[in-house]
Order: sequence, then C-alpha cells, then structure tokens
Amino acid sequence: METVYLCIVIILGILAIYDLIVGVSNDAVNFLNSSVGSKAAKFRTMLIIASIGVFIGAALSNGMMDIARHGIYQPQYFYFEEVMCILLAVMLTDVVLLDVFNTMGLPTSTTVSMVFELLGGTFALALLKTFNDDSIGMGNLINTDKALTVIMAIFVSVAIAFFFGMLVQWIARAIFTYNFKKHLKYSIAIFGGIAATSIVYFMLIKGLKDSSFMTSELNGWIHDNTGVLVSGMFVFFTILMQILHWCRVNVLKIVVMLGTFALALAFAGNDLVNFIGVPLAGYSAYQDYMANGLDLGPGGFLMDSLLDSAKTPWYFLFGAGAVMVYALWTSKKAHNVIQTEVSLARQDEGEEGFGSTPIARKLVRFSLNLSNGLNKIIPERTKAWIETRFRKEELTLEDGAAFDLVRASVNLVLSGLLIALGTSLKLPLSTTYVTFMVAMGTSLADRAWGRDSAVFRITGVLSVIGGWFITAGAAFTICFIVTILLHFGGVAAIVIMIAIAIYALIHSQVLYKKRKSKEKDEETIKQIMRSNDNMEVLTLLRKHTREELIKVMTFAQENFERTVTAFLHENLRGLRRTMGSVKFEKQLIKQMKRTGTLAIGRLDNNTVLEKGLYYFQGNDFAGELVYSIGRLCEPCLEHIDNNFKPLSAVQKGEFTDVTEDISYLLQTCRQLLESNNYANLEDEINRANELNVQLAHLKREELQRIQSQSGSIKVSMVYLTMIQEAQNVVNYATNLMKVSRKFQTEENA
Repeated sequence: METVYLCIVIILGILAIYDLIVGVSNDAVNFLNSSVGSKAAKFRTMLIIASIGVFIGAALSNGMMDIARHGIYQPQYFYFEEVMCILLAVMLTDVVLLDVFNTMGLPTSTTVSMVFELLGGTFALALLKTFNDDSIGMGNLINTDKALTVIMAIFVSVAIAFFFGMLVQWIARAIFTYNFKKHLKYSIAIFGGIAATSIVYFMLIKGLKDSSFMTSELNGWIHDNTGVLVSGMFVFFTILMQILHWCRVNVLKIVVMLGTFALALAFAGNDLVNFIGVPLAGYSAYQDYMANGLDLGPGGFLMDSLLDSAKTPWYFLFGAGAVMVYALWTSKKAHNVIQTEVSLARQDEGEEGFGSTPIARKLVRFSLNLSNGLNKIIPERTKAWIETRFRKEELTLEDGAAFDLVRASVNLVLSGLLIALGTSLKLPLSTTYVTFMVAMGTSLADRAWGRDSAVFRITGVLSVIGGWFITAGAAFTICFIVTILLHFGGVAAIVIMIAIAIYALIHSQVLYKKRKSKEKDEETIKQIMRSNDNMEVLTLLRKHTREELIKVMTFAQENFERTVTAFLHENLRGLRRTMGSVKFEKQLIKQMKRTGTLAIGRLDNNTVLEKGLYYFQGNDFAGELVYSIGRLCEPCLEHIDNNFKPLSAVQKGEFTDVTEDISYLLQTCRQLLESNNYANLEDEINRANELNVQLAHLKREELQRIQSQSGSIKVSMVYLTMIQEAQNVVNYATNLMKVSRKFQTEENA
C-alpha cells in the first residue's frame, strides 16, 4: 500500500510542475499587461525583467505553505489516506481548470481556485465523516472563515481597484494630458518620486515581507520606521528622477520597468503556494506517515503534523522559480491571456473580442444618462478646461502600443499600492483582481471606451469577472465530485481520473490551436488598423474581405445541403444542427460588418466613394445569404419536429435535382473567390439564371397541385418556402459575386 501512496506523491510532483506552467500562463497578465500594452520596451526586455523578478521572488519565498496544510481543513481530524485523497483531487482539478481559463484567454485567480478546491474536497469527506460519526461536527473539520474572507475580498478588491483606477488616472491625465511630453519639465520628478517610492514600499510590504532573509526584528524595524523610510525614499527618488529627466532618460519607462519587476517578484513570492503548496503538503504527509504511521495504517494515522508550519527546502524554491521562468518564456497561452486584458484596455477602436449583452447595454445607457446629468451641473468654463486636458488627437503612443506610458505607470503603481495596503490590513487581495480592475478603471477614465466600443468592453469586463465566480463554483463542485470518486474508487479511480485529466488537457490544447488559427485569420484586420498607407489598407481589406466571403460561401453550401438532405430523410438532429450553425453565423456576420466599418474608415475619401458601396453591398448580400439558409431550415425543422407528412416522391425527386445544381453553383462561386479570378463569372451568372427559371417552374407546378388538391397543404406550403428560399440563395450568391468583382478589381466591370 505504501507504494500506491509513493506513486501519488510522485503524481502530485508532476502535477505541481504542470500547475506552475499553467499558473504562470494565467498570472503573467498581472505584471506584464502594462509594459506590453504601452510598449515601454521590447517584449524580450520586459520578459527578462519579469523573469528576474519571478526567480528572485520564488527563491526568496519563505516557503510557508500553511493554507494547503491547515488553512481550509483541520488535519488533526483527518487520516492520512483522506488527506492524500483531498490533495490529489485538488491538483487534478486545478491543472485542468486553470488550463481551460488560459485556453479561453481569461485571467482568473489561482488563489480562489486553490481555496475552493480545498474547500470542495474537504466538504466531500467531511460529509462522509459526520455521517458515520455523530461526535464530529462540520465546524471541527472545515475552516470556513478563510473561504468567506476570500469571497468578501473579491467584492471589496473589485470595487476599490476599479474606483481608484478611474480616479487616479483622471487626475494623472488632467495633469499630463494626452501630449504628456510637453508637461514633464518638473512634474515628472514628483510623479516619478511618488511612483518609485510606492513600488519600493510595495516590494518591502508585499514582495519581501515574509522572505527567508527577513527576520522578525528586521520586519519590526521596517514597521516602526515606515514613515521615515517612505519620506527618505520619496526625496531620494524625486531628485533622482529629475536628474534622469535632465539627462533625457524617459522616466516613465523606468517606472514601468520597475513596476513590472516589483509585481513579478511579489507574484512569485506570495502566489507560489497556489502551485506547489498542495504537493508539498502531500510530500510532508507522506514523510510523516512513513516515519510514524506504518503501524496504524493509512486509515488510522491522523495528520496532526500538518498543523505545524513547514519551511520549504531551498531546492524546491529554486526549482519552482526555474519552471516559472521557463513557462513565462515559452507559454503561448500566457501571451493569449495578456492579449485579452490589453485588448479591453486599448486606447483606440478596432476588432472587439466580445459581443454585446443586455447588462452591458443597460450599464452604458445608465452611464450616458448620468453623464448628461453631470454636464448640466458642471459650469461651462470647467467643462471647457477639462476638454483641453483630454484632447485625444494629441495622444502620444509608442509604435504599436495599446495605451501610453502615463496609463501604464498608473496601472503598476496603483496596483502595487492597493495590494500592499491590503496586505498590511491582512486582507487576502488577489493580484489578478486588483491589477485587472485597475487597468479597466484607468482605461475608462482615459476615455478609451467610446460610444461605439463601450458596450463590447463592458461585456468583456463582465465576462472576466463572471469567470472569477465561475472559478470558485467550478473548483468547489468538480473537486467535491473527484474527491468522492477517489475515496470510493481507490486505485482504479485514481488511474481513471488521471486519464480523464490528461484527455481534458489534450482536448484543451486542440481547442487552443483552433482558437489561435482563427486569430491568425484576424491578423489582417489588425494590420489594417495599424497602417496609414491607403493602397496598403485597400490591398489588406480586399484580402480580408475575400477570406470572410469564402467562409460565408462555404457555410452556405454546407448548410444548404445539410438542410435539404436532413429534411428529405426526416433527420431532426441535422436540422437542429443547421439552426445552431445559422445562429452562430449571424453573430459572425454582425462582427464582420462592425469590423468592416472600422476598416473602411482607414481608406481615403476617394477610395471610399469608389469602392465603399461595393464593400457594404457585399457584406449585406453575405448576411442575406445566411438569413436565407435560416429561413429555409426553420419551417423544415418545425415540420419534422411535429411529425407531419413528408414530401411526396415527386417533390423529393424534383428538389434533389435542383439542390445538386445549387450546391455546385455555390462551390464554383467559392472557388472563384479563392482564386480571385472572375473571368468565368458570367458563366455562373447564366447558370444562376437557368436555375431561377427551373425553380420558377417548380413553383408553378406545386401551385397547380395545390389547386387540384392532390397533396397535403402543409407539405405544399413548406415545399413552396423551400423553393422561394432556394431562389434567394441563388440570387444573393450571384449578387455577392458581382459586387465582389467590382470591389476586388480595379475596373468596375
């Protein structure tokens, strides 16, 4: 039996390595989003700075893994086999859950996931123990205070970080304006002094407070002399920043780099428990059992030893730091999560990664009403002065940056201060929550959320926040179930659960690759938004349009064939699948039109007048093509769902023949789009005219059958609808090709 538990410890170690990788992929956004978004330095440079911070933070971590040892469960009431069951369930759940969020590109809290996984696993076994033993109460087994504190910290940190992010950024922008380089003469020294002092204070309070070299005496001295230290650092850094500015050094870039280092150091030092705390608790429990519990057996040896705080050996800390640095450099999912936050906070408009929801629309409407009300109260002179400080046309951005260095500095400094404040007040604020909400608050105050993008940005923010709560619920529920299965299933359940976890991770990787392939398809539109050359924009827009219309034509062909085939064979599942595809495609069409409107605005007036109409007509015909497939499928689905009579043999034969011809037309049109060669388009237009004549003939014949009352009226009505929508598919496809030719070629043939 000891061999089984040794294998579990080894599995926990392997999972710890993977958890470090997925954890860094998720939490890298906390310290890299501001530097990446502002282009304060080359990405490689920022990775080097962050890597140094991560490694030092991990290596100097105090290694206190108390939350995994006795923060949630009371180990003195649990036997060795029960503790190992909980810890294995936690790690299996954690690696899969975090990997799923990374694949989706959503930042979440590794602290919350671990706490609620421990809570779910403990609750599962606590139910079993209290059911079998009336002398033990749930309060003796579970430490619910920690979980409730984390939940309260979510609400508090979200609201506080967002509010102060707005306030501080508004003040900073009012001082520096968008053209901040004109207002750096003396104000930069004070700003840089405050920023650097705040960052160093943050490192002392949050990043290094519990490090291995920080003795209780040194901590006490820092606490007693905090005021003197802060004042001295402020004077020193203010003078230093002024001198650097005189030497033509960009002080804001220095602040961003220093802030990135500080947050990376604090992340590694304080969040390390989230990744290796559980495996180390399992390792410690196994050592104690092998030394003292063999006589009692795994089901009779209580884990009192986990009540003690344990120091983590230095080689574990160094190894964890090395893995974290490796993950930071190699994880593409880390870059994916970073991109989500940078996209939501970017200054300009462009491709929006999220749609629109009713809650977001109501919030925007409420904000507009509130803004209009405030405008009536604020004096005109005050409003005029504010407008002079917020002239977006004066915005100074680094090449390819999403926002400027002023906002990046505020993000890092304020995040550090709020986290340090929460730590000093013993509030378990999540670095993810604070950094994300500060970034959203500063972007709102910086007027990055315009009327045309606010609803999408708010939807994105709500999606991320919702993901945080989903993390807690999913972590608790999944770990609860896994713990029960491991407890009753034994070795067989362990093998099965590990196999399921491996499958889930592989499947997640497949989904991630599909997601990245879609993002590669969207790279063209990003190039369009960055370009200022009219011909380059037109060339890229033509390429992007072809890519989008090819997708639409492929969709039309596949779903037209599927709808007809499923209806003729009374395949309800196939029809439902088509309706689901149509619903999803409609959303893509809306996004395509929204993106196209932004892209067409990058062209000069002459090009817009010459080609703009054809572009918008092409999008309209593409939308109508999708809607025609939906109108074709809907009555067919209702007919089959109600188990009405099928089409007659004559009707099936007629429509099968014309379906093959329509499908061939759609396929040929798609091939013309792919080759961007419209030389044979007239042949396809003639083919479409012949199909319309054929469909009109079918319609007349069906009307004659209705008049002679030779068939079911319900069947006839569906059949007539099919013929009408088939005509629409033919017409919209050929019209789309005509305007595409006019848009893609120089001659408006």
